[in-house]
Amino acid sequence: MKVALYHNDQERSLRIVKELNKELKEQGIVRDDEHPDLVITVGGDGTLLGAFHEYIGYDPDLRFVGLHTGHLGFYTDWLGNEVKELVASLKNDSGQRVSYPLLKLTTTQSDGSTQEYLALNEATIKQPIGTLVSDIYLGNHLFEGFRGDGVAIATPTGSTAYNKANGGAVLHPSLQAIQMSEIASINNRVFRTLGSPLIVPKGQTITVKPKHQSFLITCDQLEILAENVVSVRFEVADEMIHFASYRHLDFWCRVQQAFIADEVRDLEN
Repeated sequence: MKVALYHNDQERSLRIVKELNKELKEQGIVRDDEHPDLVITVGGDGTLLGAFHEYIGYDPDLRFVGLHTGHLGFYTDWLGNEVKELVASLKNDSGQRVSYPLLKLTTTQSDGSTQEYLALNEATIKQPIGTLVSDIYLGNHLFEGFRGDGVAIATPTGSTAYNKANGGAVLHPSLQAIQMSEIASINNRVFRTLGSPLIVPKGQTITVKPKHQSFLITCDQLEILAENVVSVRFEVADEMIHFASYRHLDFWCRVQQAFIADEVRDLEN
């Protein structure tokens, strides 16, 4: 097995990377940041997002495992004091994994050219100054005219982030779906939107056609200044992200730990 290490520059993370390098070498596991079979991230969920975009398109079977330098996150299963246990799990690796859906967004320029992006968490369309005015299509059907700060489209794992703050539902990642939530929409007798989150299954699309020459698109941590973009289409991607499931924490336990309780308890009790 060849392992890549992807980390932030915080002092604690750098110490853990040094310890990881030592343990990997002692266990005969090769570090290869260029052609890995598995990527270990050291940091937080943001670090794992960075690793995802760094290695996107490299190998469809590439797996990730997160080692957190703080508290457990949604994508990180191991803590900083568990380096030996993690490396021991690598020694007994049998390719086990759990897979989560991704979001695909496709921009279309005024000249007909297109550009594709993948998001692990979410994408947004915003008008930094003023109001975003756009038509929103479900499939080829014009569903509504939108006016407001913007819209957010999230994967199931991303549904606990910006989407949740917008009043969206939290979706289990076994569901092959994406969710659109409104960001401060304008609703009155003249302008009206559905006002509720929309959940769209795989095989269906959400297309936003802004009535502006330029606007802002975010794709996870990336910011894209869209100029002469006439439409942005969102759908569940064919690709998925894979996590090594040595001891992958149940999704609802992650939600409970993040938003409800300090400790994960048996959900059946």
